[in-house]
Amino acid sequence: MEFIDNRHVNISNVDPSGVLGFRGTPDVILRMEMERSISLFQMMGDEGLVPSPEEERKRRNAIDKLKQIVKEWVKTVAYRRALPERFLRFASGTILTYGSYGLGVHNPESDIDALCVGPCFATIAEDFFIVLHNMLASRPEVSDIHCVKGAKVPLMRFKFDGISIDLPYARLRVISIPEDVDVFNPFFLKNIDDTSRKSLSGVRANRRILQLVPNVEIFQAVLRCIKLWAKKRGVYGNLLGFFGGVHLAVLSAFICQRHPTASLSALIFIFFKTFALWPWPTPVVLQDGDAWPFIPAYKVSWMPIQLPCSPYGFCHSNIVRSTFLKIKTEFRRGHMLTKDMLRPDFDWNILFEPFPYPRIYGKFVKIFLSASDKDELGDWVGYVKSRFRCLIIKLEELLGFCDPNPTEYVDVDALESNAVFYWGLPPARTDMIDIGHVEEEFLKNTNIVYQGPTGKMKLSVVQADELPQKAHFAGERRSVKPCWRIARSNQRIVPAYYKYHPICVDRYLTTNASPEYPSAGG
Repeated sequence: MEFIDNRHVNISNVDPSGVLGFRGTPDVILRMEMERSISLFQMMGDEGLVPSPEEERKRRNAIDKLKQIVKEWVKTVAYRRALPERFLRFASGTILTYGSYGLGVHNPESDIDALCVGPCFATIAEDFFIVLHNMLASRPEVSDIHCVKGAKVPLMRFKFDGISIDLPYARLRVISIPEDVDVFNPFFLKNIDDTSRKSLSGVRANRRILQLVPNVEIFQAVLRCIKLWAKKRGVYGNLLGFFGGVHLAVLSAFICQRHPTASLSALIFIFFKTFALWPWPTPVVLQDGDAWPFIPAYKVSWMPIQLPCSPYGFCHSNIVRSTFLKIKTEFRRGHMLTKDMLRPDFDWNILFEPFPYPRIYGKFVKIFLSASDKDELGDWVGYVKSRFRCLIIKLEELLGFCDPNPTEYVDVDALESNAVFYWGLPPARTDMIDIGHVEEEFLKNTNIVYQGPTGKMKLSVVQADELPQKAHFAGERRSVKPCWRIARSNQRIVPAYYKYHPICVDRYLTTNASPEYPSAGG
């Protein structure tokens, strides 16, 4: 059996000025390096990556209100359960944030990932998805509330004062939940169910990352820059086989941890140098003082990134061969560009230049998803996206490579509500592909599982010069998330949920398909 030594890979401290071969006095080099860092901070402001104080207050107020609702919900459930008076007084729940908001790297348009932590007597099926759902639905601040019960991490999704919130649930075996419960305390984690453990993993991963980085503010700046780079270069989007937020958070923390005194610009250079040369599939593991055990090679994916809160847990990954190759190419491009960052004519904008899909690919597979109204479209697009990995693998088998652009576009000329994707294809053998057969097989297997109001799907191969002018990848449209919904009602309801398991039908799996890994959330 093959094993991988995943304790860590020794990366020596890097002095960017020395590596780049830039000649000058130490004072001159230091001044130029700081100028590069200042220009990065300015760019983050110009890109609108940092929320204003007013936007921050609005988010904090939303979380505070949500905490009060959860506390009222716990008391309501306790009364319904007819708990003894001594328990009623102490029964409580709380809200913990994670994801980009929990890490402090959210932008003005970001959702808030918030975890509802409840006591042992509050069940997910009845009390969370019905009682709390109805309490939220009755509030004037809440709109567009949906339930996603069949996901790996079941949750409610809604807008609170106009801010989108994802709310999963974790049930602890205690009566009272402290305001800021210690998610690493074995007392609270004892004998919890698997769903609660998965829901807690996002919070645990975020908090462990913040504990391990030497300078939180510098880490946040690095992560903001790397997320912007990943989005601009088309390598951000876990459902399409690229990085999710937690992947980039661990990679950024890995660099910050090993270079605690480096400036922002130096850390960006070291980031690309490190991962351009990284010996994948050696896992990336944050050091936390413990010696991690050896891990069997079959348990890791193309680019394994370990959750910092678990010796055997990996960030859930949908990376396949094609997306792996593109990510590696973008790492190398980043390294080639940033190694010249001390030159007088260096420009950060080149690093963050949007990926030129029409110039790179002559042909694209166009994926057109439509539905009769926007609500049904949200359900349908979310579901199909959860199966996109299967389609990528199929196209990869037929053509050898596929570059799934994560950005969603809208065909404004179409009559129905729609979302459109354009995936880059290699020029060779595209004339031989029967795209109609691919569509038929994928749609048939998708509909076997999906039980919602099915929308329409149309696959076609188009030339680069056939792309509509507005789809030339100059802008980005906010992704539509899956939103399996239930009707509002003042009566007690038992919602019907749809199966939502992001797995592939057997005929789409290749023999070297990666196994599933625990999700970290975020």
